[in-house]
Amino acid sequence: MVTMMPAAGHIPGSMHDPFYSSPFSPYFRRHTPYIGQPDYRIYELNKRLQQHTEESDNLWWDAFVTEFFEDDAMLTLTFCLEDTGPKRYTIGRTLIPRYFRSIFEGGVVDMYFQLKHPKESFHNTTITLDCDQATMVTHHGKPMFAKPQLPPDIDTVCTEGRLILEFTFDDLMRIRSWHFATRQSRELIPRSVIAVQDPAMLEQLSKNITRQGLTNFTLNYLRLCVILEPMQELMSRHKAYALSPRDCLKTTLFQKWQRMVAPPESQRPPSKRRKRKSSTGNNSTVGSGPGTSSKKSKNNSVSPGPQTFALSSQVATQFHPAGRRTV
Repeated sequence: MVTMMPAAGHIPGSMHDPFYSSPFSPYFRRHTPYIGQPDYRIYELNKRLQQHTEESDNLWWDAFVTEFFEDDAMLTLTFCLEDTGPKRYTIGRTLIPRYFRSIFEGGVVDMYFQLKHPKESFHNTTITLDCDQATMVTHHGKPMFAKPQLPPDIDTVCTEGRLILEFTFDDLMRIRSWHFATRQSRELIPRSVIAVQDPAMLEQLSKNITRQGLTNFTLNYLRLCVILEPMQELMSRHKAYALSPRDCLKTTLFQKWQRMVAPPESQRPPSKRRKRKSSTGNNSTVGSGPGTSSKKSKNNSVSPGPQTFALSSQVATQFHPAGRRTV
């Protein structure tokens, strides 16, 4: 019995794969580029969030948002609190960097998003990613009262909900709209923490550290955004023209009043000119010839402004000896 040995450089099993191509052959197929794949952009976002440090300042967070969000991006969060009911917060591009920073300033040491069975839909200029089984995972660090033998992250919070993202259909694929609707959140504690025989410690750990997956630090910032979001125009005007807050408010209110009173030319409806119908009797009474009527119509077409009409061209009156006037 003769046993055939594979040739040098030959990978066993490759002859059974009709689509196999050796990396050393000129027909080696490269991987599909990630352009046009929104889920890979989420992978890059998670990777960039893991690169942050405690020394990351406002410039780092603004560069992070510039890389993944459009200049006119909007971020919306909807959730339901047990004491105040449903909440909805929408912030603009200027406030998005501070939102992500507030998450880590509230005690989070790591954060990433997991998408399960996302659905993509392509439009003319945008790509929409809709994931009904999205999870925001946050690892919370060791609090100040914790003992040294505890692990660095003693609490993992899994916030489940629906994530709808709208990307621009270009090479950058930045996010134009972010909407995360929270359904529920679960806080997980390692077994090593439960094994600690400290009643005070266990009582402290039994309390939730988040509300619907958000820390109190982030919730307070979202409440503050309700006031800050309408003031973005005042802040930008103050930064651009170095005006006092009172002058910025006066200028902004005056311009808004001007836009309400006098809308732009593009919004004004076209003026409709009413055409007068001249009867044959009036034409015969006035006694205007063919040349006069053509000259008058030519003048009307040239001059679009208001016109003055003679009394004789509008009404022809005849007086009878008995004093009765007929038109």
